[in-house]
Amino acid sequence: MKHPIKSRTLAALTFIILLTGNLNTQAQPTETKEQRDARMGWWRDARFGMFVHWGLYSGLAGNWNGKPVGKSGGMEWIQQLVKADTETYAAAALPKFQPRPGFAREWAKLAKQAGCRYLVFTTKHHEGFGLYASKFGDYNAGAKLNRDLVKEIVEACRAEGLRVGFYHSLIDWHHDQYDYTRAKGLPYPLAGRPSPNGPRDHAKYIDYLHQQVGELMSNYGPVDVIWWDFSAKDFQGDEAWRATDLIREVRAKQPQIVMNNRLFSAATVTPSDEHQKFTTDRGDFTTPEQQIPATGMPGVDWETCMTLNTTWGYSEHDHAWKSDRALIRNLIDIASKGGNYLLNIGPKGDGSLTPETVQSFQAIGAWMKVNGEAIYGCGPTAFGGEVGAFDAEKKDKHGKPLFIPAWDWRCTTKPGKLYIHIFQWPENGKFEIPAVKGKITNAYLLADPQQTALKATQSDTGVSISLPEKAPDAIASVVCVETKE
Repeated sequence: MKHPIKSRTLAALTFIILLTGNLNTQAQPTETKEQRDARMGWWRDARFGMFVHWGLYSGLAGNWNGKPVGKSGGMEWIQQLVKADTETYAAAALPKFQPRPGFAREWAKLAKQAGCRYLVFTTKHHEGFGLYASKFGDYNAGAKLNRDLVKEIVEACRAEGLRVGFYHSLIDWHHDQYDYTRAKGLPYPLAGRPSPNGPRDHAKYIDYLHQQVGELMSNYGPVDVIWWDFSAKDFQGDEAWRATDLIREVRAKQPQIVMNNRLFSAATVTPSDEHQKFTTDRGDFTTPEQQIPATGMPGVDWETCMTLNTTWGYSEHDHAWKSDRALIRNLIDIASKGGNYLLNIGPKGDGSLTPETVQSFQAIGAWMKVNGEAIYGCGPTAFGGEVGAFDAEKKDKHGKPLFIPAWDWRCTTKPGKLYIHIFQWPENGKFEIPAVKGKITNAYLLADPQQTALKATQSDTGVSISLPEKAPDAIASVVCVETKE
C-alpha cells in the first residue's frame, strides 16, 4: 500500500511537470529574422492606411450641454475635457450615436479609392464603449444597439480587399474596477477625486480587458493589426495590463498579427525616445503621433499617425483641414524615410463622412493611381537623409536644434529603381540629384503612359535630368530612374 502523503506529493509533482511542459509547448517559439520579415512584409509594403476614430463621442460632435467644448483638439476625449462621470456621459452620448445602414461600406470604399492598403478602427476608445457584441459587460454596441459594428466594418473592409486592424484602448473610463488612482500619468475624467464606488480591484479590470481582447481575436476571422493605446511611464507593461501574457494570448489566436508597442511606456510620441526604447518583444512597430521623424528611424518599423484636421474624433467646430498638397507630400515624405502613413478620419455619430474627408482621400487616390508604384513596396531614400538642415537658432520642445525640411524633392527606392518625387519644378528644365550607384539605363515620368525617355546626364558628382517644360502634377511629379549595378 502506498503512503497517502507521498502519493499525493508525487501526484502533485507529476501535475506540475506536466503543466510546465504544456506551458512550454504553448509558448510562442522564438521568431527568426526570416519569419519576422515574412510576417511584416505586407505591412512594410503597404505604406498607407486609413485610421478611424469613432465612438459615442462622435455623436456629441464637440458639444456638451449644447455648447462647443473647443474648436480644436481631440474631441474623442470630450468626457475627460468636461470631467463627466460615466453615467452622465453615457446618458448624453448614447442617444446621439445612431449608426446608419451601410456606413462601413462607405469607409471601406473611400479607403480603397484613396489607395490605402489597410484600415485600423477603434473597437473601444478611452470612454470604454465597445463597438462589438460581448459576453463580458454591457457597455457595447451589442447590448445597447443590438448590432455588432466591428463585424460590419470587418466585412466591408474584406469586401474591398483591405487588411483589417483593431485599435483597442487599454484605458477604460467606464469600468468600475479600472484603478485610475494607480495610473497617475494616464488621463481620467474624475482624477483627483475618490472612487465613487470605493476601493477598486484593478486585477478584475485586467481580466475584463483580456476577456474582451480574446473575443476580438476569436470572433472576426484573421486580424492583421492590433493597435494598443496607451501606457505611461508610471503605469505600463505587466503591472498595468499583464502585457506579456496579453501579447502571448493574442499571438496564440492570431499568429500573423502585427502590433504596435503602446502596451509599454516606449509608446511616447517623441520619435527619439521611441527609437531608444523600442524592442521587438514589446511590439512590432512604433508610432510617432502627429509628426514625421526628421531623418526617419533606421532599423525600426514605424508608422506616423496623423489627423486630417486637429481632432481624431468628429467635431463640427474643427475646420482646420490639411491641404491636399500637405497630405500627399506627407505620404511621400514618410515613405522616403521608410515609414507608414496612417491617416485618420472622424466619422459623425451616424457613421457618415464630412465632404472635406471624402475630398481629401479622393485627391490622394487620384495621385496614387498615377504614382502608387513609387510608394507601395518602396524602401527609403538612396541618398542617406532628408533634404533640409538643422537650424541652431530654432529649438524643438527638448531644446535641440529644429530640423527644417526643404520641400524640393524626395526619393523612394526599389531594386534597380530610384523614384524622384519633385515638388519644385525647375524653371530651366534641369533637375539635379546627387551621384547614384550603378549605370543609369532609363529615366521617365510615371505620369507619362508612353514612358518617354528623359535625358539623364551622369557623372561622379551627380545626375542632371532634362524635364519637360511643365510639371505633370502641381503637388508632386515622379521621375523613375532605372539603374544597373
